[in-house]
Amino acid sequence: MFQYLSEITDVLWGTPLTILMIGVGLYLSIRTKFFQFTGFRTTYRLTVNEIFGRNKKTDDDHAKHSGTLKPFQALSTVLAGTIGSGNIAGVAAAIAVGGPGAVFWMWIIAFVGMITKMAEVTLALAFRKKGTDGEFYGGPMHYMRKGLSKGGKTLAAIYSVALLIYVITDACFIQVHTLAETTQRVFRVPLLIAGAVTVLVAIVIVVGGTKRIGEFCGKMVPPMCVLYIVGAIAVIIANASEISHAFQMIFKYAFAPTPAVGGFLGATTSLAIGQGAARGIFSNEAGIGTASTVHATSKTDHPAHQGMYGILEVFIDTIIVCTLTALAILTSGVWTGGESGVNLTISAFETAWGNQGIIVLGIAIILFTFSSYLGFFVEYRTCIETIFGEKAVKYLQWFFFVPPMLAVTMQVEEVWTMADMAIGFIVIPNMIAIVMLSNKFIAYFKEYKQILAGKTMKRMPWGE
Repeated sequence: MFQYLSEITDVLWGTPLTILMIGVGLYLSIRTKFFQFTGFRTTYRLTVNEIFGRNKKTDDDHAKHSGTLKPFQALSTVLAGTIGSGNIAGVAAAIAVGGPGAVFWMWIIAFVGMITKMAEVTLALAFRKKGTDGEFYGGPMHYMRKGLSKGGKTLAAIYSVALLIYVITDACFIQVHTLAETTQRVFRVPLLIAGAVTVLVAIVIVVGGTKRIGEFCGKMVPPMCVLYIVGAIAVIIANASEISHAFQMIFKYAFAPTPAVGGFLGATTSLAIGQGAARGIFSNEAGIGTASTVHATSKTDHPAHQGMYGILEVFIDTIIVCTLTALAILTSGVWTGGESGVNLTISAFETAWGNQGIIVLGIAIILFTFSSYLGFFVEYRTCIETIFGEKAVKYLQWFFFVPPMLAVTMQVEEVWTMADMAIGFIVIPNMIAIVMLSNKFIAYFKEYKQILAGKTMKRMPWGE
């Protein structure tokens, strides 16, 4: 069974799907004149400055559009879902299987993925709805169903089912599995106990609704990012003489096979591309639309404004955090030791920090993976609402806390294969929808640029 799943995943994550992801990202980049680069100052001003309260509102229409989460809370909740095992265990797995060249393809996916994610978030706000329970629902299934006249409902149904499978495999299996495995290795806590405690704490937070999830993530994400980043930088500094060699390997083996070294079995160029693309998308979620379900709950003055947070997310997640993980692993030399996943990253930290490093990283991983598991609940709830209806949410939402107890008993290879396969089925319908709705995205994008320029006009309707 596992071999069969692996073969399906290899087909899904072959060159064609990577070309699709890069192609759509380039198409949107060209249409926005590569806004992820040319509009960096604007994005910074409207996201980072806003987070720190240094930005005045650019639009008095802000108060007319309500939501559940503040922009920073939405960003934190999404980062809680993206900065997790994908950045720590996922990057390590990509290098262990695809070699150093996989990192290059993670960067490529991130650079084009920035604008893809902006499009997803913008469309999610444009087509969101407010439920009778007062919660907001949005995301790919909503912009497919409401934005596409022909085949939209069918595409939304396919996406929703695939997303439900992905959310369960990622949140309930990968995040909890990584958390439990780390807790066992670092603090010697049995897997089942770690899984049970994770579920119980999550339930306490979830009963407070989306707002409490956002508040929790808003407080947890910044310190856990700082903790991990400082730890990774220390590892890189301790092995500073190898930084140049690490970059040489990344660029060299992105286009050439990586030879077998020590416990590393070697990798072809196509394997590096596939692993880099899969792990990159798994980490920053650009192209699969999952994060947009959280952003759809935001209080914001315009869909494109919130879309800029999508650009910031990918930058933080992949260009900063994933790169630091990769450099820590490559400069320390542990990537040739035959380990994979979270254990490989722990070994890298151990080279510079010793036993203290294992404890620091262990705490960071537990915070990362728990917040990821929690952040995915919003996406899970949106899937339930789309597939079974809004009334079913209050009953079926509790199933989210069942799979983790099974996850802690599984092998890591099985868990990652399930997640990769689920992502493959999600990407295709979302890419189709984004291309078909690209004119709508560009219209909101251009409108917001005119608003920022101080021009008055009749506004396009959005949200509910």
